[in-house]
Amino acid sequence: MDPAVPAAITPETFSFISLFMRADWVVKSVMTGLALSSLWSWTVIIDKFFRFSVLNGQADKFENQVSSGRSLEDIAAEAGERPKHALPRMLQGALREWRDARGKGLSTDSQAAFLIQRIDRVLDTTIAREAQRVEDGLGSLAIVATASPFIGLFGTVWGIMNAFQEIAIQKNTNLAVVAPSIAEALFATAIGLIAAIPAYVAYNKFSTDASRYTGRLEGFADDLSTAIQRRLADRA
Repeated sequence: MDPAVPAAITPETFSFISLFMRADWVVKSVMTGLALSSLWSWTVIIDKFFRFSVLNGQADKFENQVSSGRSLEDIAAEAGERPKHALPRMLQGALREWRDARGKGLSTDSQAAFLIQRIDRVLDTTIAREAQRVEDGLGSLAIVATASPFIGLFGTVWGIMNAFQEIAIQKNTNLAVVAPSIAEALFATAIGLIAAIPAYVAYNKFSTDASRYTGRLEGFADDLSTAIQRRLADRA
């Protein structure tokens, strides 16, 4: 029997475990890195999915309380001293500025305008911090989505180079000789795509969700500012 030809080529030869174990250290490093990247991206995906669901559910509940016609002071008091959600924090911040300004007196239009500016700054700061918090982790998804295909392609090129080396060493172009090495190379590309595709889809989805959530906070801030202006008009 020709020693250049493998003794037996079976379906198990092309199993994922066999392809990984037979690969050299470079391709193994590529596969391992891509697998860990995929695992990390799925961790971020699951976390963001539940986080946005909870945030939007809490926002719906709080907005229903605000639109129920109850006093804003009562709603803010029920939220507690340190609410986790941004909407009650925004309400408490706006009412805090309103109480401070009312205690010092609002006798002129310039003082009223300055109060509105202070409230807007407080609300904008809260929105910026919350937007940064909900967008945390999206950068890693973008990195996995863009880098994984190229890292997998590097593993593929390296594996094909090994396949050509085997052809040169064994002086045999029999497909049974080079097929395992080519399969290892293509397996690296497959892992790269497996890591990149979910990360890419999730990044686009959660970027849209973050933008919608930030827009929701900005809309609530506009409503609060309008409510304070209405109070100022009633006092005048």
